[in-house]
This record gives sequence, C-alpha cells and structure tokens, in this order.
Amino acid sequence: MSDAPSWPSLYNPLIELFPLQHRDPIQPSGRYLHDPHDVFRFTLYWTLIFYTPSHIICGTYALLNLAFPPPRAPHKTHKRNGSRTNTNGAESIPLRRFTDRQLSTGLGSDAQSQLRLPSRSPPAKQNERRSRLTFAILVFIVFATLAVAGAVVGSAIIGYVLAGLFKAAKYNMSTWIPFIGGLLQTLVGFLG
Repeated sequence: MSDAPSWPSLYNPLIELFPLQHRDPIQPSGRYLHDPHDVFRFTLYWTLIFYTPSHIICGTYALLNLAFPPPRAPHKTHKRNGSRTNTNGAESIPLRRFTDRQLSTGLGSDAQSQLRLPSRSPPAKQNERRSRLTFAILVFIVFATLAVAGAVVGSAIIGYVLAGLFKAAKYNMSTWIPFIGGLLQTLVGFLG
C-alpha cells in the first residue's frame, strides 16, 4: 500500500521556496507524492473541481437558451424615396411568384429552365414526442458527460506525464503540482 498523503494535503508552499540554499529536498511539514497512481488521483480530483463546474455553467447557459429562447426582433423595412430599405440601409428586392401561365407565355424556354418553382412538398412535422425542454436537457447531459470525460482523459495524460518527468529527474513531487496541473488544464480548456 502507498504511503501517499490524503487528498488534498496542501501545505504552505513558502517552505519550499524561501530560502532555497542549504535545505533538504524534503521538508518536514511538506507533503509529497511518489506513486504515479497517486499523482493521477490527485490530478483527477483537482481537474474535476476546476474543469467540471465551468462546463456545467456553459451547459446550463445552453439549456436556458434552448428551453427559453430570446424573443426575435421583427424584421423592419423602411420606405425611403419610393424604395424599400432594410434597417441596415441595404435595399430589398421585391419578389413575386410566377404562375404556370406567366411562365409559359411570357418567358422563353431558356428563362423557363432557369426559374424554379417553389417546392410543393408539405412542411416538415415537428417532433411530437420530444419537446424543446427535452432537447435542452439532452444538450445539458452531453455537456456534463463531456466535462467528466474530458477531465478523466486530460488528468490521465497530465498526471502520468508529470509522474514520469518527476520520477526520471528523481524529484519529489509536492501535492501542489497536481493542483497546478488541474488548474492549467482548465485554463487551456477555456481557450478551446
């Protein structure tokens, strides 16, 4: 069984930093990790604490936007000097529908082949079994699942790489290193 300290086992990091000269590599009041599985475990816990709430907040925002969408502003057009313009100042082109008689009598065969009639297919039915709220909850569940999966995969990579680096260099890993690794993983996740 491992002699790893219990989680979180954070201590005052200043005992490691000041003064640096003529000090032992292991401080009596410090906590250190030596087993790679303990490093992964500590990194996983810190990553779950930092990474998952940020994804849950984003998932909640998506849930609220999908379940209760903001009202749409009506599309306004203004008449200016006899022509219609949109709110952004661009002129709108009036559209009209041609009937079969107008197409056959007024236009040639080349123009007739280029014009397309509107589709006569019936409009698509909305899913009667699934509401907007159900879809929003599914999106939230996907956010939460990906948060936990991302935390597990990321902390496995970061934890075992850190453990390998510290073991190869024959350094003692402070319990602050997994804390910093979980924090960095979350900050890098914000960039993506």
